[in-house]
Amino acid sequence: MRALSIAAALCAALLATGYLIWRDSFAWPRIDLPLHGMIALGIGVVLTFLLGAGLMALVFYSARRGYDDLADKSSDSQNGDHNA
Repeated sequence: MRALSIAAALCAALLATGYLIWRDSFAWPRIDLPLHGMIALGIGVVLTFLLGAGLMALVFYSARRGYDDLADKSSDSQNGDHNA
């Protein structure tokens, strides 16, 4: 239940931030960005966020699965294998 509350609060903060950015983007009259530019900017922001989230997920996944453990074979000295 606590995780759901945290997720809801983060989603609300994300939506509020997005709304404020969208609202304030029209407050700058000297920046004339056409609709295609806004769409491209939005797609770029979303894809960049997804890339960062995906890479962080891979970091946590590899750490939990043990892929980040020591890859050096010389650490097997307990088995008497010194041929590495």
